[in-house]
Amino acid sequence: MVLKLDQIQRMSVGDTEMAAIDYQDHLDAGELLTGTPTILEQGSTDLTLGNKVVSTAALTILGSTVSIGQAVQFSVTGSSNSTGKLYEVRVTTVSDSTVARTFVRDLRILFD
Repeated sequence: MVLKLDQIQRMSVGDTEMAAIDYQDHLDAGELLTGTPTILEQGSTDLTLGNKVVSTAALTILGSTVSIGQAVQFSVTGSSNSTGKLYEVRVTTVSDSTVARTFVRDLRILFD
């Protein structure tokens, strides 16, 4: 079973927003995320997902400062069909540890 994040990204139809996921509590000391994350909508194709990157600057996510390389960011745009729907987006990323670790998380996105 994939870990579903507690956070729910809320958006309005027509918005393009950046979503961000904090991995700092899952990384060992000195470990960073690397490569290009895989980000896939689950169960539909209503969303446009782009700009899939590991963070290149410190970010504030849910009130916490997250260091470079410890978060994943991507853009999300909903379609006209998105109003009132809750979507799940699966985010897969890897670390730079000697034995690379893979993290898979589901982020929920609600369109008002």
